[in-house]
Amino acid sequence: MSTAHTSRRKGRATSRRRSAPSQHPPPNSGLDLSGINLNLAVALDALLTEGNVTRAAQRVGITQSAMSHALRQLRERLGDALLIRVRGGMMRTPRAEQIAAPLHRGLLEVQRALRNESTFEPRTSSRRFTLVSGDYFAATLLPPLLELLDREAPHVDLAILPLIPDRVEAQLESGEADLALSAYPDPSPSLRQQKLFTEDFVSVVRRDNPAVKRGLDLETYLSLPHVLISPRGEGAGVVDMALEPLGRTRRIGLRLPYFLTAALSVVRSNHVLTAPRRLAALFQDFGPLRILPPPVPLRPFDVVQVWHERFDDEPAHRWLRGQVSRAATAPRNTR
Repeated sequence: MSTAHTSRRKGRATSRRRSAPSQHPPPNSGLDLSGINLNLAVALDALLTEGNVTRAAQRVGITQSAMSHALRQLRERLGDALLIRVRGGMMRTPRAEQIAAPLHRGLLEVQRALRNESTFEPRTSSRRFTLVSGDYFAATLLPPLLELLDREAPHVDLAILPLIPDRVEAQLESGEADLALSAYPDPSPSLRQQKLFTEDFVSVVRRDNPAVKRGLDLETYLSLPHVLISPRGEGAGVVDMALEPLGRTRRIGLRLPYFLTAALSVVRSNHVLTAPRRLAALFQDFGPLRILPPPVPLRPFDVVQVWHERFDDEPAHRWLRGQVSRAATAPRNTR
């Protein structure tokens, strides 16, 4: 073989070796995590959760100036403003929106790993649980639940977040909330649910309503102005959907988003309110009210507790679900 041919082969081999991709990523190809300690991650989580430097500082337990300094460091290291000022407060940037949920979820995993709770001792635990609930579910379940906690877990705290259906799954997945209490229609495969009780509807009028004598027939019912509880402020209620096949309609004299305020609107007016039975039982403490069966058939619904599958086997979470289930079956006032 000629020297020239051998030289060409060596050259091609050398060329192939030089063009082969490196098996190791080049330095500084991504974010250097060694420059972000856990305190900065916690500060970032608080900032993205609160959207406010002062509240984030209070959440973490540091001064406002220290939190402002942390925000400057984070902006420099992440190369993003994270929070920008808008009228009425601060708003997350698209980058901040992208990292908020994974960051929160990761910090919760770190917290649980360091806690290493193979068991849960309710009598000595000072853990705080967060529930997502509307005022109806909170009003019917919180009193018996707090009674149980006073007796069996006196240092455990609860926090209640408002029920915003579009956010529930993300809150449960990230760990921002432990449980959701609702009439959840069809949870995703990653969510678990347990039926707490089945609820039906009753109608409520003030005791001396001049239009209501012995009972509440359909014509009398439709002649009265109705109170409609509409948490989202729009749409038809269950009564409207039941009346539609009959070709009948009712007059909505008052539409409001709150269950508990609805009772007060009936105490001194001639309005009629149709509401879940357990809630109506609480209303009787507000004034002289009558609870009557509605003159149209209304389908009952199940009230459930919902959680993410990630927390199925966590001892503290199992305990909490057990307490909520007990509270749902506790004796109640059914006058």
